[in-house]
Amino acid sequence: MHIHILGICGTFMGGIAAIARQANHHVTGCDANVYPPMSTQLAAQGIDLIEGYSPTQLEQLKTQPDLFLIGNAISRGNPLMEAILNRGLPYTSGPQWLGDQVLNNKHVLAIAGTHGKTTTTAMLTWILEFNQLHPGYLIGGVPLNFPVSASLGGGKYFVIEADEYDTAFFDKRSKFVHYRPRTAVLNNLEYDHADIFPDLNAIQTQFHHLVRTVPGDGMVVMNGTQDSLQNVIERGCWSSLARFGDASTNLEWTVENVSTEPKQEVLAISHLGNRVAELVWGANSGVMGQHNQMNALAAIIAAQHIGIAPSDSVKALAEFRNVKRRLELIGIEKQIFIYDDFAHHPTAIQTTIEGLRKKVGNQRILAVIEPRSNTMKLGVMKAQLPNSLLDADFVFAYGAASGKDALGWDLAEALQPLGKKAVSFDNLEAVVNQVCAQAQAGDHILVMSNGGFGGIHQKIVNKLKNN
Repeated sequence: MHIHILGICGTFMGGIAAIARQANHHVTGCDANVYPPMSTQLAAQGIDLIEGYSPTQLEQLKTQPDLFLIGNAISRGNPLMEAILNRGLPYTSGPQWLGDQVLNNKHVLAIAGTHGKTTTTAMLTWILEFNQLHPGYLIGGVPLNFPVSASLGGGKYFVIEADEYDTAFFDKRSKFVHYRPRTAVLNNLEYDHADIFPDLNAIQTQFHHLVRTVPGDGMVVMNGTQDSLQNVIERGCWSSLARFGDASTNLEWTVENVSTEPKQEVLAISHLGNRVAELVWGANSGVMGQHNQMNALAAIIAAQHIGIAPSDSVKALAEFRNVKRRLELIGIEKQIFIYDDFAHHPTAIQTTIEGLRKKVGNQRILAVIEPRSNTMKLGVMKAQLPNSLLDADFVFAYGAASGKDALGWDLAEALQPLGKKAVSFDNLEAVVNQVCAQAQAGDHILVMSNGGFGGIHQKIVNKLKNN
């Protein structure tokens, strides 16, 4: 079958493309911007790419596609989509195709939540791979333990990052309702995606729909510390339920840092009050911090549901390498450390800084942030932003003055509670200059954005190198 994918260079649709190619389909695709690393990853798999959405590509293709897969970035008015509709050509969404053609005969392990989905999915996939189960997987990032972000796999298990964002312009359900997991992880739940959800209750409804799809002999693994998830479960749960939390809770599964070393974590994993495993992470693991402790615990519980003992899971996690752009050290210049992180929601920003603080102690953290997610651009989370940055020593915030990434609110005004330690800019070069002027040996520059941030990471590295 010839499958042509609209929006192929997004992480999710690029993963779909890789899986379809591994399933021996002829795969082509197009996107507004075709550039590395996704373009090179797809080209290496023999997938031809076309830049743009001109309807003329329907005639350019060597064979007529049997099916078009439509990414959720595609909307009505897209010229190629309009041509597909006008000609009555067959189309569906990526999640629908994946659910129908790949996941329907698999034991699906799905990881949902506002934060930590990508890391937890990578952790769980690595646990299965380490224990020689050869899972299929689709991870919404670049996992450092694997050569690609998605694979058809060779066994009966498939691990997938289960996103609550909508499926396509013609299917406004969350992506994850198409996956029908037998093991579902509900990592956490906060209000996000203000562009498509009016309030938290609307997201909880989608999570309720996910829980409804888990079979009676399946399992829901739930963060038991969150009222938002408890409210989801109270709407109905027809599967076994495993709740987890930290050692201060009375939950079935707990995790506790029992290390006496400041730059090492020894995590005690307990079930029903009994210690069942210990996980050791060093300061260079890239996964320190309480949020990653909870991510690891969720992965360990999900793995046990398919027969992997916690003692075997921690062996895998001791060798786990995090996903790119998750507190990723990308350069050291003049004894100054530069990190890249995907954090964009205030909670993720706060936990990322806390994780770095755990690693670096009293050394200075210079936070460089671009609030560019749809939720942040709408200003829904601006009041929470200052508190999320309190543990940084200096804050350099950038908001585009115009264009599609422009903020609809005053960034400087929002950061006023931080006083003189926070400055805002609408010029990227000014951010680079000020960060590099402030930085000194021993500092840690933490860049946070869910976009490319104009390549600011490398600009900072280059300027420090040339100063």
